[in-house]
Amino acid sequence: MRESTRNHPLRDELRATLRLAGPLALANMLQMAVFAVDVIFVARLGQEALAASSLAVAIIAVVMMGLNGVTGAVAPLIAAEIGRKRNSVREVRRSVRMALWLAIALGLGAVMICFFGEWIMLLTGQNPRVSALAGHFIRVASLALVPMAIANVLRTFVSALGRPMFATVITALSILVNVLGNYALVFGNLGMPALGLTGSALASAITTSTTALAYVAVIRANRNFRRYHIFGRFWRPEWQRLVQMLRLGLPISATLIAEGGLFSGAAFLMGLVGETELAAHTVALQIAAFAFQVPFGIGQAATIRVGYHYGAGNRAAIGHAGWAALGIGIAFVCLSALAMLAIPRTIIAAYVDISDPANAAMVVLAVKYLFVAAVFQLTDGIQAIAAGVLRGVQDTRIPAVIAIVGYWLAGFATSVALGLFTSLRGVGVWIGLAVGLTVAAILLLGRWHWRGRFGLVPEQPAPISATAASAPVASLS
Repeated sequence: MRESTRNHPLRDELRATLRLAGPLALANMLQMAVFAVDVIFVARLGQEALAASSLAVAIIAVVMMGLNGVTGAVAPLIAAEIGRKRNSVREVRRSVRMALWLAIALGLGAVMICFFGEWIMLLTGQNPRVSALAGHFIRVASLALVPMAIANVLRTFVSALGRPMFATVITALSILVNVLGNYALVFGNLGMPALGLTGSALASAITTSTTALAYVAVIRANRNFRRYHIFGRFWRPEWQRLVQMLRLGLPISATLIAEGGLFSGAAFLMGLVGETELAAHTVALQIAAFAFQVPFGIGQAATIRVGYHYGAGNRAAIGHAGWAALGIGIAFVCLSALAMLAIPRTIIAAYVDISDPANAAMVVLAVKYLFVAAVFQLTDGIQAIAAGVLRGVQDTRIPAVIAIVGYWLAGFATSVALGLFTSLRGVGVWIGLAVGLTVAAILLLGRWHWRGRFGLVPEQPAPISATAASAPVASLS
């Protein structure tokens, strides 16, 4: 293996990244399928219900991204600890424990924020009736936030230890739970009451709780995971590790909130443009977000792979891991963009009945939005992976600034100008999304390219024999 690594380091890194990124990307796509189930069931309740759920999800998504950003700091920390010392049980346990503390504490705070959902919507000028429906939806759906944050930490743990397939299997099972929950609670099947929009929110809370419990069961049952005893001495604080996680995680949270806020802000702009435009935006965004899960998964894998080498102090391997992830991501987004351009109506038909005359106007708009989404697939993928590789070298503060500048000063400002003050309307909002993602991608890619100049990597490369992370991903557990 070492001889192969010396002769073909980039090729071996491509293989290692694919082995890790494949299950993670699949798990992300399956998670989007969980969300898609909600959209599919709610869409049958009518455009008003779909618009209300879209506004509610826009707020929940931003809050959830903020939670995942802080707790997600556990990924580069675990990876670096394994890279420095393969028998790093104590260090990994401390990191996971503090991440779980943050997941619970911040998750409860996020629930409180969601109780002001209706007020936030009214403040932005949304339709009062839609805001009332969305406000009730978000209060019920907020029950999913704490178990969702816990599941995110546990998923990162099993993935960093080289077992990402567990995440894939658990997420696949959560789809079944969500389908059954929506089927029973939205329309009153299986002897349950018909709760409509509230039923969908309750189904989400049940699904995330089941997912978190599934991770706990797997970790306690698997010998490789069990030896870390991550639930042992759970009430024992590790303040230094907690501060380190916050130092890394808060900028990650700011980055994800800035990006999520861009898309959620676009949903609010669409609400001002029109109810049909908002419904079309919801469907088109679900499709674009589904495709985005692959480069997002590659970015997650890149954080872990780069983090291994960062912990080992191997400068050359850091570069190989980063560029391998970017190459894989660019290849995929070109394919997804082509699909959106070639068969947009076929893709949209998976979410709504395109033959129904009542949906005709919405479908036309959704096709236009997908065209813009196809255009920004490349830059969206690049910015996600570039952010991931920079997290691997524990560089999070400047990328957060880049995200705010790109997504908001460039992107959202363009969406407001073109969406509300020109005849482009909804298309103008989507052009703004493309501008924001492109600016962020250029700046993040530039920072990665000149990582040595910015002092983000070790001055001298470490010998390959000292690099624990050069081993195959599966052996790291």
